[in-house]
Amino acid sequence: MPLLLSLLMTFIVSLISTLRVAGLSVDVLRLWMSSWALSWMAAFPTLLLVLPLVRRATAAIVDPR
Repeated sequence: MPLLLSLLMTFIVSLISTLRVAGLSVDVLRLWMSSWALSWMAAFPTLLLVLPLVRRATAAIVDPR
């Protein structure tokens, strides 16, 4: 699940940020794929590190005992 989540999220966010900066230029696909790869390499390890904290925080919110 973390792998697919990080792939999908970085795919969408990098597309939005690339279009915002470069617009619909001829190079947009190349720029987008480059930015997607870089953002995924940062997002996936971060997701793996933060996931246990987020699970605990969510459990505390949903089931406060």
